[in-house]
Amino acid sequence: MVARLVIAAPSSGAGKTTVATGLMAAFAGRGLAVSPHKVGPDYIDPGYHALATGRPGRNLDAFMCGTDLVEPLFAHGARGCDLAVVEGVMGLYDGAADQGELASTAQVAKLLRAPVVLVVDASSQSRSVAALVHGFASWDPEVRIGGVILNKVATDRHEHLLREALGESGVPVLGVLRRAPAVSTPSRHLGLVPVAERRAEAVDAVRAQAEQVREGCDLDALLALARSAPPLRAGAWSAEAALADASSGAGASGAGAFGAGASGAGAFGAGRPGAGERPVVAVAGGAAFTFSYAEHAELLAAAGADVVTFDPLRDEKLPEGTRGLVIGGGFPEVYAPELSANEALRDAVAALARSGAPVAAECAGLLYLARSLDGKPMCGVLDADARMSERLTLGYRDAVAVSDSPVSAAGTRLRGHEFHRTVIDPGAGTNPAWGLRQPERRVEGFVVGGVHASYVHTHWAALPGVARRFVEHCRP
Repeated sequence: MVARLVIAAPSSGAGKTTVATGLMAAFAGRGLAVSPHKVGPDYIDPGYHALATGRPGRNLDAFMCGTDLVEPLFAHGARGCDLAVVEGVMGLYDGAADQGELASTAQVAKLLRAPVVLVVDASSQSRSVAALVHGFASWDPEVRIGGVILNKVATDRHEHLLREALGESGVPVLGVLRRAPAVSTPSRHLGLVPVAERRAEAVDAVRAQAEQVREGCDLDALLALARSAPPLRAGAWSAEAALADASSGAGASGAGAFGAGASGAGAFGAGRPGAGERPVVAVAGGAAFTFSYAEHAELLAAAGADVVTFDPLRDEKLPEGTRGLVIGGGFPEVYAPELSANEALRDAVAALARSGAPVAAECAGLLYLARSLDGKPMCGVLDADARMSERLTLGYRDAVAVSDSPVSAAGTRLRGHEFHRTVIDPGAGTNPAWGLRQPERRVEGFVVGGVHASYVHTHWAALPGVARRFVEHCRP
C-alpha cells in the first residue's frame, strides 16, 4: 500500500510546483519518507522535489515509456516510502498533441488510481471558482478530485467568498495560500532555473514553500486523502528485471520511411553482459548538465557498468578508466564560456570519441560535442556549430534509428522529446541519428564512429536494451 496524491491544476502557471514541492517538504518535515514524482518529461521540477525529500525525483511519462510502465516505475520510486506526491503537467486534461488523454496528468492519475488535488489560481475570481472546479471534477468520472487548494488568495474577504462558492460543490477546500513572493522560483528561456545553479537560494525557497503549505493547508486531511488510495496492482520496476526480461530484439522492428529496418538478436545485443571487469561509464553532471533520468544510471549499473559522475565545468579530465561517456541535457548555452575555457577536458572528450569509445549525447550533450556554441570552441567531435535562436522547439517525437550506433541498431523505434532554443548547423550529419515523424518528417542528429548525438531526449526504461548495448560497446 502506497499513500499517494496527484497535484494538478486547470492550467500551467497555477502554482503546481510550489504546492507539490511545499507538500513534499512539509510531510518530510513531519518525519515521513516522501517519494517525489513528476508527470511528463520535465527535468527541472524533479530537482526541487529531490531537495524537498532527499530522494531522487522521478518522471512518469506515459508517452515515452508507455502506459504499462507508469505504475511499475511509480512503485519503484515509492518503494519503502510512507507517501508519494505526484506533480502533474500543464492542465489536468492536457496531454500529447493530437493523442487524446495520452500522457496527461488525468491519465496518470487513473493509471495510479490516485486522488487528485486541484490547485486553482484564484487571484482573479470569486464565485466562478465553483463552476471551474465543478467542470474539472465532472469532466471524467474516472478522475477522482478529492480536494482543492486555492492559491494566490488576496485577503480574508476573498477567501470567504471562495469558500462560500465552493461550499456546495462537493469538493472540499484543503488549503488556502496567500500571495508570497518568497516562495517563487526564477525562470528563464526553458523554464525554472535548476537547483544545481542556485542551491543556496533553492534551499531557502523550498523551506519557504514548506512553511506556506504548513500554515495554509490541512496536512492531516491531505494525508488521509492520500491513504484512501487503493493498493497498487503492479509490482515495482527494477533495472535488473527489465534487462532480464528484455528480448534480444525488443524495440527494433520493420523498415521505416527513413531507412532500412532491423529486427532480431542484433538490435540490442543478445544475452547479459559478460563476466569480468566492469567498464567505467562517465556521466556528465554539474550545473551545465542537470537533465537526466535516474533510471538511466540504474540500467547502466545493472548492465555491468561502474557509473561515475563528473562535472565538465570543474573537472579537467574524465574519470579514471572511462570507456563510455553519457552527456545528457542541461544548459551549456548558459555556461559556454566556462565550458570552452576547460580546454583540457574538451581535449579528453575529443580523444575518447576519436578512439571509437561509445558516446551518447542528448541535447546539451549534442551542443557540447559540436565545433562551437555561440562562437565559443567546444569539443569539436561533430562537424557542426550551435547557436541560440528565438525559436522554441518543443514536443514529443516518434523516432526511428537510421544509423547503427552504440545506442541502437538501424530500424529501432522509440519515443522521445525535444525541448530547446538552440539550432545546430548542419542539422544532421551524413549518418543521422533519428528519423522523426512529427510535426514534420525529417532526419536529425549525428552518428560518427561510436558517437550518437541528438536533440531528442529518450527514456531508457522504455527500451532497457539501450543500456545493455551501450555497456557491451564499452567492453574491450
